[in-house]
Formats: sequence, C-alpha cells, structure tokens
Amino acid sequence: MKVFVTGANGFVGSYVVARLLANGHEVFASSRTGDLSAFNANKNYRFIQVDFSDPFSLHDAFEFVQPDVVVHSGAMSKPDDCELKQPDAFDTNVFGTVQLLLNAEAYKSFFIYLSTDFIFDGEKGMYKEEDKPAPVSYYGKTKMDAEEAVMEYQHGWAIARTSFVYGKPLYGRSSFITMIAEKIKTRQPFNVVNDQLRTPTYVTDLANGIAAIVEGRKEGVFNIAGKDVLTPFEMAQRVAAYLGISDHLISPVTKDEFKELAQRPLKGGLDIRKAIAELQYQPVNFDEGLRETLG
Repeated sequence: MKVFVTGANGFVGSYVVARLLANGHEVFASSRTGDLSAFNANKNYRFIQVDFSDPFSLHDAFEFVQPDVVVHSGAMSKPDDCELKQPDAFDTNVFGTVQLLLNAEAYKSFFIYLSTDFIFDGEKGMYKEEDKPAPVSYYGKTKMDAEEAVMEYQHGWAIARTSFVYGKPLYGRSSFITMIAEKIKTRQPFNVVNDQLRTPTYVTDLANGIAAIVEGRKEGVFNIAGKDVLTPFEMAQRVAAYLGISDHLISPVTKDEFKELAQRPLKGGLDIRKAIAELQYQPVNFDEGLRETLG
C-alpha cells in the first residue's frame, strides 16, 4: 500500500513512518524541511520535501505518489504559537488540510487526520468520539475546523484524536518527558501545571493505532490515547521517581500561576474504549511508557 505521510520530520510523524515501514508499506514521507530520517536504506521509503499549504507543490507531490492512503500528521501544534500567529496557524492547520483533501480526492485516497483533545473545552473530561467540540484556544479551533473539512471528504476518512504525546524523539525537539527528565537530573527549577488533566499517550502506541486504521481502512473518529489520567506535574513526579531523584526543583503550579498565552482545557483526556474494541488498541500504562522513553 502506498502511504503519503505529512509532518514526517515531526515527533509523531517520524514514528508513523517507522511503523508503516515495519509493516511493509511503501511510505512517501513529506516535510517542509529536508530529510532527517534514518530510513533511507529501506527500499520502501521515499522522502518528498513539500509544503502542504502550497497548492502547486502539493499537486506535484500527489501526481508523483498517487497515494492509496494519506496520513496527515503535520501541523502547527504549539498552542501559544498558534495564539500569537493566528494567520500562520490557519494557513497550516486549516487551509493546508483542505489542500491535502482536494489533492487526495483526485486519487480517491483514504484520508487519516491527526487531531487532539484540545478541540474540547475541558469542562467534562474523558471525552468520547461523539462529544461536541468547543475549543478554548485558537489552536483547538483550527483543529476543529480541519476536522469538519475532513468529515466532508467523500472517499473514506478517519480522525485519530490524541492527548499529550510523549516518548523518545527519533529526531527534532524533545517531548515533555525527555525535557522534564533533563531538568530533574540537572536540578533546574521549573514550574509544572498541576490542575490540568490529560491522558498521556506513548508515541509508539499512537503510531500503532494509526497503522491499525490504515490497514483496516477503519472509518470515523477514534480516540488514540493513554489509559492513565494524570496532570503534567504528576507525570513529572513519576519521572523523578523513575530517576531516583528526590531533591529536584520541579514545583506544582496552577494554570493561572503558569500564565500560558493560549488557554488549555482543564479536564482533557480521551475515552479509548472504541479504539480498544474496534482497532484492538492496547496502550501501555504510563510507567511502562516512561521506562521505554527514558530507559
């Protein structure tokens, strides 16, 4: 199966590429930046440098690949950056998704979109697939708007929503867990929010869930997240315990004390029962994911 993956240099995208290659698919990885991967020796791997918000560049890429499946994991994903640079966030997250859908339509490609629990307001928590979005940040709004575009696609689509992805980066920027581990080990003072709930998702589990959607052509919305409900500070505490460091300088704060530019949902997190039943999705618990990340 020919699979076109956006955001292939990103944290999640790189794991999706690795999983699909391991499962024997022909993977066309794409990113705005040059190839960072270690997959070039794999005969099923091709890299295409393309900006998916550029219609002309994207048209040429699709004409070359003619994909059976598109996995759209590329995004402007830092909520504060999206709040500060709203036109850029719209171009990347909404306009770029629409351009991908238009090109996928020409080849009747199955389309998978990676989304987030940030489309919800955080009043309820543990959101199900059918719960109504009500984002509290511009980032969440762009992801909701893109979801709505995907839901109008006529040739088979799936939306994989996730929450607080962590793991060992293959390349690029650190994840929260690897960043906080470094601050704990070097005794750097750092404040971590303790009044926001998430279902932290081990990145390998997320990639496996996306691969299951690809291979089963499973349509609809799926929550692909972790099984534990934790605050970021509780995650940091688990990191410190794993490292055996008690004299760290990590301190709990409220969201009001932390003063982030973009509002975050207080009670996030996703109910994963549908994915367990329909995708045979089996995520590790947080402590096991932590061992895999830092071991």
